[in-house]
Amino acid sequence: MNINQLKDAFDMAGQKVQDLEDKRAQIVIDLGKDETSHSVDEITKLNASLKNAKINQELAKSAYEDAQANLKSQPINKKPLPVNTKGNVDKDAIKNQFVKEFKNMITSGTTGTGNGGLTIPDDVQQQIRTLVRQQFSLQSIVNVESVTTTHGSRTYEKLADITPLVELDEDGKAIGDNDDPELTVVKYLIHEYAGINTATNSLLKDTVANILQWLTNWIAKKVVVTRNLKILEVMNKAPKKPTIAKFDDVKDLENNTLDPAIESTSSFLTNQSGYNVLSKLKDADGRYLMQPDVTQPDRYLIDGKPVLRIADKWLPDVSGSHPLYFGDFKQAITLFDRENMELTTTNIGGGAFETNTTKVRVIDRFDVEMVDDGAIAVGSFKTVADQTQGTADTGK
Repeated sequence: MNINQLKDAFDMAGQKVQDLEDKRAQIVIDLGKDETSHSVDEITKLNASLKNAKINQELAKSAYEDAQANLKSQPINKKPLPVNTKGNVDKDAIKNQFVKEFKNMITSGTTGTGNGGLTIPDDVQQQIRTLVRQQFSLQSIVNVESVTTTHGSRTYEKLADITPLVELDEDGKAIGDNDDPELTVVKYLIHEYAGINTATNSLLKDTVANILQWLTNWIAKKVVVTRNLKILEVMNKAPKKPTIAKFDDVKDLENNTLDPAIESTSSFLTNQSGYNVLSKLKDADGRYLMQPDVTQPDRYLIDGKPVLRIADKWLPDVSGSHPLYFGDFKQAITLFDRENMELTTTNIGGGAFETNTTKVRVIDRFDVEMVDDGAIAVGSFKTVADQTQGTADTGK
């Protein structure tokens, strides 16, 4: 059994424990509402299953960690960090060390089965994240949570109607129970996303700064494209999908699809073609629906809410219709980010040997989940008619 199989077994064992713990938590909630909702036998069996699952998890963990130790591989960001004469971490030395090992990995001709690649150090990862922010990344408008495990769960409170307290109209009247908040469990499972780029072998002759710049630029572009795609896939799971044909339909999307508490923190998102259509839309008095933000001249608003746009190539039309998202994206979606990108190279496999080049593979690890589908609505439109005369607030 290889280390990948042991890793899968460890992940599956952990997921089993998580599922049983979630089930136990739900039973506790149920029993709080109705003490007869679950039998003693059911609870006893669950506790026994959970105990066995935890034992299996520990066994799988030990087997996987032993296999890791036997590989005798050490990611570079786990090595002692270089320090300067003042005793502080020497960032330049970290970069030089990383590039040195990167070059060694390239010239060794490894296919990834040897040293397993290099984990990108924190300093370089920070450069990548900075470059990501400079591009339009949907990651910037959703909630991002850093995680260290491959799977897990989070408990969130659902949007639910809250009933008023019961009036006590007579002395001595028994006080009844309040309605309980509705909770939902959201599970995440970190996925691996990988891409390969081809570098000329002359790259090895470049300076440390040039090599790092090439790597960070390339990885940042891959990260933005990949994460945008996965975030959009989750956005499109929103249950409310109105069709927009006229000025007032945009108003309906804004005013009548989400809870008012969410509406106040919401924004619009569309593609470049959709943005162009909305930018020309006028009310009954000839005023544009989209107005410039006086605090940020390059940003436009609809009723004080930002209108974000993304290029058509990343957010394409569907059957000729432009997408229009509206909501509080941070409340709706969470990206679970396991920040340990990995590089692997080869100058032999993947056609590299025949072309005298080097193949560089990067692996990114994250998951995107819908946390609250009541915090986002998805509309679509082809053309939108201006507001007709006589329907503006003036009544003229």
